[in-house]
Parts: sequence; structure tokens; C-alpha cells
Amino acid sequence: MESGDLLAERYRVLSLVGRGAMGVVWRARDERLDRVVAVKELLLDASADAERAAEATARAMREGRIAGRLEHPNAIAVYDVVEHDARPCLVMEYLRSQSLGAVIFERGALPPDEVAMIGVQLAGALSAAHAAGIVHRDVKPDNVLLTADGTAKITDFGVSRAAGDATVTATGFMAGTPAFLAPEVALGEEADTRSDVFSLGATLYAALEGTPPFGLDENAIAMLHTVAAGDVRPPRKAGPLAGLVMWLLRRDPAERPSMPGVHDALSAAVRGQPLPEYHPTPPTLVLPRRRGVSRRTVVAGVAATGLVAAGIALGLVLGNEPSTGATGTKPPAAGTTSTSPKPACVARFDITNSWQQGYQAEVTVRNDGPEQVTGWTVGWTMPDGHRLNNLWNGVASVKGSAVTVTNAGWNVTIPAGEETTFGLTVDTTNQVRDSPQLDCSGD
Repeated sequence: MESGDLLAERYRVLSLVGRGAMGVVWRARDERLDRVVAVKELLLDASADAERAAEATARAMREGRIAGRLEHPNAIAVYDVVEHDARPCLVMEYLRSQSLGAVIFERGALPPDEVAMIGVQLAGALSAAHAAGIVHRDVKPDNVLLTADGTAKITDFGVSRAAGDATVTATGFMAGTPAFLAPEVALGEEADTRSDVFSLGATLYAALEGTPPFGLDENAIAMLHTVAAGDVRPPRKAGPLAGLVMWLLRRDPAERPSMPGVHDALSAAVRGQPLPEYHPTPPTLVLPRRRGVSRRTVVAGVAATGLVAAGIALGLVLGNEPSTGATGTKPPAAGTTSTSPKPACVARFDITNSWQQGYQAEVTVRNDGPEQVTGWTVGWTMPDGHRLNNLWNGVASVKGSAVTVTNAGWNVTIPAGEETTFGLTVDTTNQVRDSPQLDCSGD
């Protein structure tokens, strides 16, 4: 294909937009409707015989029909599917934009509020796709288009597959970029809506941190092994979105939120509202006490069930169960606690995740007194070689090794017998993982 070609006696090719692994995108004019469109010319295997070429064309036509079922303001529309020189071409909405991948490459890590605005638009489009029985299968920054006014649209539903629809080709077809695949897909399982949730989480992680959750490796096989292990290091620059992103990246698909739940949570973040707390069951091993202080660490390895999303992740549950809200009534588990006589403020420090150069923790602040607590403070001393990296659900003050955390505006009140939590990540230069002794006070 080249500039000036006329496709299907209707689409006049104007200029080249870009090339990718699966196709070439052109800017063209629909001479019948007098509008500019994008034409994606799908690349076929040059060595394929006539039968395989026919299968690829049939697959492309089918994928075009699937994508054409979706109508959403944050999804690139597919208008038509045509053939040119025996190659299938998808005719799509043309959008003056830049890919999220290009933005990350130019700017590096993006601020959490900007990422939340992008994410809520993508989650809305993917929720609509899932409701229509469409699984994207290749959510990644390069498939997210951003306009100058902040609009985000997801594209390339041409590699998606309708949920439950039969595969056209008998030889198999792997869609998806390894760095953003869900672990179960990397292990050979069929992608579904939960896989899209993971890939969206990986995309948001890359936007927040400037790099994908599993890093980058030109060796696709090595990358697949890394992804299959599902070992994600918690984000350091995500701020209040850290817990949410880690929930999307749970290794077990059943433990991830639904896409509508993700959309609701990101909508709250965009409005500046606090994210309710989510309390996952951490895959931890309780070790023997040392020096009178209990300690926890994550069971590591390829067979691990994934890293734990501590802190604010969400009050949205998997499925349609109601949220537990910003406070809960679960009793604190065994761990380091401290009390103050008036009112009865009890603080507990649990290490919920650990890696070579740091760890993630959740601090539970519980009101064991008969009256409501309005305003609370928790303090402790950091061990040598430990440095607070990130904190959410509270306001931190650090003076040397002394850390003081006071309530955020939304969790200032703790009713009698209830609790709230805040989360943090810590950088370390040693392997000490003992929970510190806490001082807790409330008004």
C-alpha cells in the first residue's frame, strides 16, 4: 500500500502514520462521507500458504466485526473491514493523538492524578467491552491514545476475541505484549476479562513508575517466565493509587476486582474522594519471635500467589458484594501493638510484603475505648538503614529516624470498637524486618 491508493473504491490513502509488529497504520480519506479515517493494514506471514492466508484474512474479518460491536467515547471506533492486495484492512476512527507509551518515553513517570484521569477513561471503555462480551487481550501503553485535551482512548481491539467465541485458526495465535500480559496468559491459559484487569494494572503501573511491573527484556521467552512468576515489586511513586494498582496486579485472577469496580474506584480518585480500604488476606509466614517482637515476611518464589496490596487498595469486592467502607470491625491479628490510656488507641504494625531492598507494611489504628476518637497520631523509630519511601491514608512527618503519622482528613474519626489503616513502603540497606514498637494517641 502507498499514498494515493484507493481501497474498496472508497478510502483514499493519504500518508503513513506508523508501523507495528502486527500492521501498518495509514491516514486516509473516506471519499463517500468526506472524513479522515485511519486504515490499519494487517501484516500476513509472507511464507504462509494459501490456506493459512485465508485463515488469517477470516480471523481479521471476524476481529473487525467484534471490534465494530463496541461503541464508547473512550474506545477507537472500527468503521469497516476491507481487503486490499489480498490483505485485510481495518478502517477506524482517526484521532490526532500521542500514545501513552510515547508519553512515558518522553516524560518518564506521570503524577498519580494524571494517571487516575487516564485510567478511569480506559476502565470505562473496557467495562463496556466486557459487557459486550469482548476481551481486549492486549491492553498496554502503546494501545492507549492521548489527545491534547486529556482524552484517552483505547485502540487495537482488532486483536481481541469475543468471550466464548471459537478460534478461526487451527494453528493458534498469540495476541498480547509479554511485558503487560497477565501471569495466567503467560502460562498458556485463555485470556478473559480478569486478564484485561491485570493488563490495565500493568499499564497504570508503567505510567506511574516509568517502567512496566516486570521490567523490560528483549528476550520474549525470558519475559514470559518473569511474567508467569507474577512477582511484582510495589510501586514507589503511585501515592494513593499504590494499593489499587497492586490489587489489579494480584497473581490469582479470582482476587482481582471487576473492571466496573476499577472504574468506580478511579472515578472516586479523580473526584478527590478517599479510596475505601481493602483488606486482602496476605500470603505471609509468621516467623518465631525475635527480641520480643513478632515479624512477618512474604513467601517468595515462582509458586507464590503474588504480592499483597496493602493500605488503600479498595473497598470494592470481587463481584457485586458491598464495600466495607473506610473503617472495619475486624480484630487486629498478632503483631506489634501499643496502647495509650486516654482514649484507648491501639496501633499495630504488620509487614505485608518484602523484597531485597525494602518492604511494605500496613498499620492498623484501632479504638478500643468506649468513646469516639477524633484525631489520632502514631509514632515509631526507624531502625538503622531504613528510610520511609511512600505513605498513604495518613500524613507523615520524619525527623531523623523518628516517624510520626497523623490522620488524613477523611479518617480523622474512629468510632468506638472500630479501626482504620494506613500503608507505607520502606527502603532498606540491610535485611532487618522487625516490626517497630508503636506509640499511639488520640483525642
